[in-house]
Amino acid sequence: MLSAIELVNFSRPLVHYSLHLLAPGVIAFLFFRDQWKRAWLIMLATMLVDADHLLATPIFDSTRCSIGYHPLHSYYAIAVYFMLLFFPKTRIIALGLLFHMFTDWQDCQWHIFL
Repeated sequence: MLSAIELVNFSRPLVHYSLHLLAPGVIAFLFFRDQWKRAWLIMLATMLVDADHLLATPIFDSTRCSIGYHPLHSYYAIAVYFMLLFFPKTRIIALGLLFHMFTDWQDCQWHIFL
């Protein structure tokens, strides 16, 4: 039987990467059915926003919350991503970026269990 901490440590990356990779496919299929493959690929491409992690030292820290720490994960950037929803040509990109931020935010919530 896994302890609570072992369960969290096992579940956290599974949930995080499922939300980053699979959930955008579901969103694309539900909201952009006629072009869902294209929409999914665009949403996957929004993971390039993680390039701002290269500016941090160390680059990866499992105890650090990305939201509010990295420049492209700042609240100002998130506000810009939200505004992109209002333009049809940037809507899929905006959804991908906002869902990426949601995924990273939920990852921060796991720390309350550790």
